[in-house]
Amino acid sequence: MSWITTHDLDAFTAAAGPCLRAEPAAHTVLLTVTASLDAAGLDRYGGGTPEFGWWRAPDGRVAGAYVATPPYPLLLSRMPDAAAVELAELLAAGPLPVSGVNAGQAAAEAFAGAWTARTGAAGTVEERHRLYRLGELVPPDPAPPGRARPATEEDRDLLVAWTREFAAESGGGAGDPARAVADRLAYGGATLWEDGGRPVSYAGLTRTVAGMARVAPVYTPPPLRRRGYAAAVTAAVSRAAPATGALDVLLFTDLANPTSNALYRRLGYEPVEDHVVISFDG
Repeated sequence: MSWITTHDLDAFTAAAGPCLRAEPAAHTVLLTVTASLDAAGLDRYGGGTPEFGWWRAPDGRVAGAYVATPPYPLLLSRMPDAAAVELAELLAAGPLPVSGVNAGQAAAEAFAGAWTARTGAAGTVEERHRLYRLGELVPPDPAPPGRARPATEEDRDLLVAWTREFAAESGGGAGDPARAVADRLAYGGATLWEDGGRPVSYAGLTRTVAGMARVAPVYTPPPLRRRGYAAAVTAAVSRAAPATGALDVLLFTDLANPTSNALYRRLGYEPVEDHVVISFDG
């Protein structure tokens, strides 16, 4: 049993890709992040050089993987507890900065427990998310006024501003907002809902990888909320996703936000599993 680490994205994809693609919903974040790094460059998320790793079980199978895009939390695949403990030991002895971990609950808690035991750093749960998969889409009825349309280059400044506002409000982020928007526009991954010819809400869609795409982010400016715009633009993106080759359409919600969880259930999204983000002090 051992971890193999690299800065070579192609080597990581060749070794760990089959394991990740075998469970695309569970590994949606790792798959979409590595797809963005491949398409937009290794500096897509800013910070330091990305690092990748995979873990081989005693029978030689790859049964665990990680993606690190400093300064963001470490992304972990599903993995045995033994792999998570071994990874914590490995990274604690190396130069990679580990600010936290973002993963399915079991892997995140196993790694965090081993990390705090090894380093003495305290772990704090920052966010709890629920992963949903679309069943049968149920569009909002009645629908709000307006229509969906693909975002274009003319919308770039608005999307950058809304991406920045979303990151500030959610406490998350995907690197430089301008870079994130440029990436989404490059593959048609941004949709706007217009009312009276004015954009009022926005939904992104990740690249389709292994038959899976994820709706992210969804943002409506505070003065325009509670009018049904977010539901309408999410439904529009969800309906269009299969045309990109997506067999599974996914999204995450913040478990601290009952409004969004109820909204996506009404649209036909069904819970898959819970994820957690844990930060480490020091």
